[in-house]
Amino acid sequence: MTADVPHRPTASRATDRPGDESPFALGLLLRRAHWHAASVMTEALRPLGIELRHFAVLIELVNRGATVQRDLAAATGSDKAGIMRVVDDLERKGLVARKTVPGDRRVRAVEITPQGLELFEAAHVAAEPLGERLVAELGPGEPERLTDLLTRFAHPSGGKA
Repeated sequence: MTADVPHRPTASRATDRPGDESPFALGLLLRRAHWHAASVMTEALRPLGIELRHFAVLIELVNRGATVQRDLAAATGSDKAGIMRVVDDLERKGLVARKTVPGDRRVRAVEITPQGLELFEAAHVAAEPLGERLVAELGPGEPERLTDLLTRFAHPSGGKA
């Protein structure tokens, strides 16, 4: 039926295809790149019995030390219920422990356990060959350039994210 309709120029359609000039193009490409990277990271974490959402919390705990759940939720882009489920999972596995915060018995801080640190290190070892596969299509120097550009994009000047 479209053959009977005269072709009219239309506004750019948002895609993630090369050459797309849509204002959504960069965001869509970043989303596709995230999906690809997340699938590779998920593959590395699966044998260790955790998911990417668990690893994100472990990263924050390694970087920050003991952290209250509210701050973990904000740092990982989770909501209150979601972060509770993740911390519950990690606690059941012995990877984190909750402890009271001095001065406020209602607030609990989450801290990584020695077993959690071991798993954190094991995840990096497991991810090494997969990380190389992630950038296999890039040429010499391009993985470093991509990392530099994404770092500047994710952490703009002034620390405002």
